[in-house]
Amino acid sequence: MSEYIAPLRDMQFVLRELQLLDTLNRLPGQEEMNGELVDAILTEAARFAQGVLAPLNVIGDRQGARWKDGDVHTAEGWREAYGQFADNGWNALSCPPDFGGQGAPRLVSALAEEMWNAANVAFGLCPMLTRGAIEAIELRGSDELKQTWLPKLVSGEWTGTMNLTEPQAGSDLAAVRTRAEPQADGSYRVFGQKIFITYGEHDLTDNIVHLVLARVPGAPEGVKGISLFVVPKVLLNTDGSLGERNDVRCVSLEHKLGIHGSPTAVLAFGDDGGATGWLVGEENRGLEYMFIMMNAARFSVGIEGIGLAERAYQRAVAYARQRIQGSEIGVPGRDKAAIIRHPDVRRLLMSMRSRVEAMRALACEVALATDLAHGHPDEAVRRERQTFVDLMIPVIKGWCTENAVDIASLGVQVHGGMGFIEETGAAQHLRDARITPIYEGTTGIQALDLIGRKIARDQGAAAFALIARLREAQLALPDEDAQLAGIRHRLFSAINALDDAVHFVVAHYNDHVRQVALGSVPLLELFGIVTGGWQLARSAQVARARLADGSGDAAFYRAKLRTAQFYAGHFLTRAPGLAQTIIDGSDAALAMEDLAF
Repeated sequence: MSEYIAPLRDMQFVLRELQLLDTLNRLPGQEEMNGELVDAILTEAARFAQGVLAPLNVIGDRQGARWKDGDVHTAEGWREAYGQFADNGWNALSCPPDFGGQGAPRLVSALAEEMWNAANVAFGLCPMLTRGAIEAIELRGSDELKQTWLPKLVSGEWTGTMNLTEPQAGSDLAAVRTRAEPQADGSYRVFGQKIFITYGEHDLTDNIVHLVLARVPGAPEGVKGISLFVVPKVLLNTDGSLGERNDVRCVSLEHKLGIHGSPTAVLAFGDDGGATGWLVGEENRGLEYMFIMMNAARFSVGIEGIGLAERAYQRAVAYARQRIQGSEIGVPGRDKAAIIRHPDVRRLLMSMRSRVEAMRALACEVALATDLAHGHPDEAVRRERQTFVDLMIPVIKGWCTENAVDIASLGVQVHGGMGFIEETGAAQHLRDARITPIYEGTTGIQALDLIGRKIARDQGAAAFALIARLREAQLALPDEDAQLAGIRHRLFSAINALDDAVHFVVAHYNDHVRQVALGSVPLLELFGIVTGGWQLARSAQVARARLADGSGDAAFYRAKLRTAQFYAGHFLTRAPGLAQTIIDGSDAALAMEDLAF
């Protein structure tokens, strides 16, 4: 099997040569986050990913997490790896300094996360959920809750979870039945069952802090009657030390297609008198608070997709270089060639590579906007950047994860029959990637969020502002440069297609919402393709300038230019067709009688 090599050179390109780091450094408090410091952080993150996490990936897949009498044991070496992860400060990388975190910007932590997910996505899920729990408690918890739970969540001594889904509810959180009964001391007794709880039980830490959605007595029906509670696995003594076990237990683990190293638990609360919990914020505002975790998690799941896609691409390239099969078409003689010389294999590899680079650059753009939304001194800029982030979260989550599945599938295809054999490792990437377009809201849910909350609600203002920005970038490509002309032309057509599609949504959402919803996933894909093309066009422009002045690594910049050219010819060209699907696609799916399916 090939080894994972962190793509540090491409990450440095995005940060420095697309000038994202320069923008970050102008924020108050981020002046010291210079190239040298960022390189050091990412180099160490890469070393941990390559040296510690990647070797455990296959072990976790084959051994899985094991349940016995309510206890869950992770795969061999995982507990020790998590101890290193926490001891080295990685869990605290992007956490608030007030509670022991390092306060690294999202732009930097997102790239570290990509490497951890590429190396071992099942492991990376645990700290990802902990960070979501930290953010929810930090923003909405009382001072007492913060002081009690955040320091050890930030340090990684304890982990956190999200408890939303129930057997009868699925993604419909209005159907949540878990109940929380208030007690005289201000705590609550929680009763109910939750399913699909990632790292809901494990042996990596001595305590797990569950954030649980439940209903209090007399709460309104539907989503307006949901509250959020902190329910720890182990209760604390008055001095803060671990005390008795809370009334929450793992009754089983799910048997899954992939991410076997990550325990997905069914949790029962209150079978022995009620699990003790504490309210976060105000009653009946739990879903609002949980969306803090969910939005952070949705972006992180998009990062998971990028990491998985990068790993699948690397494995496919390594195999294509060493697999000798067939003679090279169009070349005299009958000498056998590595399959990387075959045109269709090269098409597959470029299809993988170009989308990985587009996704990485786009995710970094959104991560930087998150930092600006939180830290820019101008309120108008903060508001505008947050609007951009909100618009792009469903795109990052949906487009990057759908790409991850397709890219991992292409990785199997490059391997041919050997890709269908588990020993090559290609199949694991596909199995692991398949969950990413599903959890934290399916692609369909992301697409409905995009057309409803993010476009129709403000009459397309955020989307049109982005489209104006895309046009500026397209016009900045030199018209006279033959190597950029194709990218410029195809980006122009793609932006027009996106503009037409957004206008259609704005015009018809209120009166014909079902028809608009039918094209919502194609619209999400269109957003991803066009904004990804925007990033690769910027990359091509930088690369062309470097090649013209003879500075830097010419081979790297030639590859950057060719990657952008391929993406323009193979993906931006799909934009007009997607727009037609959105605007004038047949409504046959809506007209079809239910029994005819």
